[in-house]
Amino acid sequence: MKNEGRRRGRGRGRGGEDDESEEEEFEIEELKDSTKSSWKSRFKLLRNELGLDLTWSGIGRDTDTNGHLERFIIRPDNWWYMVWTQFILIWAVYSSFFTPLEFGFFRGLPENLFLLDIAGQIAFLIDIVVRFFVAYRDAHSHRMICNHNLIALRYLKSRFVVDFLGCLPWDAIYKACGRKEPVRYLLWIRLSRACRVTEFFEKMEKDIRINYLFTRIVKLLVVELYCTHTAACIFYYLATTLPPSKEGYTWIGSLKMGDYSYSHFRDIDLWKRYITSLYFAIVTMATVGYGEIHAVNVREMIFIMIYVSFDMILGAYLLGNMTALIVKGSRTERFRDKMADLIKYMNRNKLGKNISNEIKGHVRLQYESKYTEAAVLQDIPVSIRAKISLKLYAPYIKKVPLFKGCSSGFINQIATRVHEEFFLPGEVIIEQGNVVDQLYFVCDGKLEEVRKQEDDATEESFMRLQKDSSIGEISILCNTPQPCTVRVCDLCRLLCLDRQSFTDTLKIYFRDGRLILNNLLEGRESNLRKKVLESDITFHIGMHESELAMRVNFAAFNGDLYLLKRLVEAGADPSKTDYDGRSPLHLAASKGYEDLTLFLIQQGVGINISDNFGNTPLLEAIKNGHDQVASLLVKAGASLTIDDAGSCLCVTVARRDLDFLKRVLANGINPNAKNYDLRTPLHIAASEGLFSMANLLLEAGASVLSKDRWGNTPLDEARIGGNKNLIKLLEGARIAQLSEFYDSSQGIHGINKDEDALS
Repeated sequence: MKNEGRRRGRGRGRGGEDDESEEEEFEIEELKDSTKSSWKSRFKLLRNELGLDLTWSGIGRDTDTNGHLERFIIRPDNWWYMVWTQFILIWAVYSSFFTPLEFGFFRGLPENLFLLDIAGQIAFLIDIVVRFFVAYRDAHSHRMICNHNLIALRYLKSRFVVDFLGCLPWDAIYKACGRKEPVRYLLWIRLSRACRVTEFFEKMEKDIRINYLFTRIVKLLVVELYCTHTAACIFYYLATTLPPSKEGYTWIGSLKMGDYSYSHFRDIDLWKRYITSLYFAIVTMATVGYGEIHAVNVREMIFIMIYVSFDMILGAYLLGNMTALIVKGSRTERFRDKMADLIKYMNRNKLGKNISNEIKGHVRLQYESKYTEAAVLQDIPVSIRAKISLKLYAPYIKKVPLFKGCSSGFINQIATRVHEEFFLPGEVIIEQGNVVDQLYFVCDGKLEEVRKQEDDATEESFMRLQKDSSIGEISILCNTPQPCTVRVCDLCRLLCLDRQSFTDTLKIYFRDGRLILNNLLEGRESNLRKKVLESDITFHIGMHESELAMRVNFAAFNGDLYLLKRLVEAGADPSKTDYDGRSPLHLAASKGYEDLTLFLIQQGVGINISDNFGNTPLLEAIKNGHDQVASLLVKAGASLTIDDAGSCLCVTVARRDLDFLKRVLANGINPNAKNYDLRTPLHIAASEGLFSMANLLLEAGASVLSKDRWGNTPLDEARIGGNKNLIKLLEGARIAQLSEFYDSSQGIHGINKDEDALS
């Protein structure tokens, strides 16, 4: 992609002119519901049809596909060139009808017809020169090509040779060559000019202002008349190939109608000979069973067989077209009806010139390119339609840089959900600042990204989009307005994917969603654009990770091992914590899910991590009484750590929660931990008279000699409470702890004496 750096200005003082042009356009194209109209409107319609609305778009400088200025280029919509085409059309009609007549009835033109023929050939020679300067619209890109070399090459490869040969004075060449008969056959080259007449009728058929039935009937009449006219000239020519002495062996020389004989037919008036030939040609074509031409020699027999066979085909063609007119099955007629309805809608709602042109351009593009939507596949099962889409579009989706590294499953899902759309040059796909609801992928064509300046009066083109590019991905993925306007440069074929389908697919393929965001961040070639969008993309990546962590925690909370495995396989990090600092292991341990706990331990999740409330997975399992889960955690190396363990144990004892006290003591918690008053759990048990808890604490190693901040020991608290059994228990524990302390002290004293003796 190339950074163009072009700027364009938008004129602000043309509002009135635009309004006037809109009014003129709608005035010309407005459909007449009534058959009555004034001579002025009829003249205006005729003038518009002949291209005489004096809109100068023509000779001078123009821009070709490469942006170079070209001189003396004639645009097809130039008013005087359209007049010239109508002038040449008249000569084409004359030449198409006169050529068979010249071949059949003249062996050397008389002077007056010879001069007329020369004048016509000069006109066609001028047209050949003009065609080297007429711009054309490229069928692939739909852009106007104004390069002299391309125009000349296209014409030389198409019709130049035939047009040039048709302009040669074959009558003069025939006379100069000694009237050799094979030279006259070259006259038939001029029949290629009939293509201009065909193009004229095709244009008339697509013009919704002219009655379609009338146009088709006129066209069919012209076809029939031209075929019989040509056949009549050939019939007469076959009769003239025999010498005058054998003219009785010809169909016209042996013809006798009533008392009138056609012997010595060469001396009969030209008009009468032509009418006679035309009469028999028409009757033979109609094959009504009376008056058909009768072959006399072999050549006439052969031609009549060919002609009658051709007549059967022509008759089928004429009847088929008339049937299509009655049932309105013609594709052109459907196009006309659709265009007529659209123009009525545009006139009624005053949509404006630009929008109207875009609508008409799209409809005409669909007609001319034989483009049909996927409606033809509606009756096919969904599974087969998905295979068709996969076959057609998957190769394009794989090449999109946005999807680099994505899984084949994700690519296939996208390929089955896209559909094709075509856009003409100059159309805006997405406008800056809009909310995008479609994601586009470029199959063919070129586009440009432009950005409005601060004054909103100029635009800067800073990037070219070509094949395999994506459009609208920033707005959809980052939930931001479209940062730039995307405009079509060449005729484009795009694959479209609606936003909802794309986001639904991303919810399933989580890992691919992260890859897409990374590709989006790395794939921007413009440094300025990268700086502007990097924060948005980074923020959205953070949101995506947070959402993914919540999904993992949700699966852990609900015990959905299958979903948890899928999320982890899709790239989710099981060590990520939620807003409370809880990991999936916290939730699995608190719920007692042994299989999830084992899976998370195998995935390397931190087993001693604390949440925002100081709870570890092991503590969560102990609190909720899940001994098996606690055992799994301990075997994996988990250690029980409690913030402010003294207060926790004191509260546990005060609540008389013996089971929790047993579990925490069994997992290594210090029974002598103190609270803010320097009181141990044994102080609380002694003051409350809780014998069983005091016994459990003593077995775990609780000290009877510890003092709180008031100097009281647990035994003092028991004496105050008056529980004799508890006092007895604590006194026995006191004696045991003192003797143990004494023994350890004596041992230490003895060791010191031995050391002194040795020294």
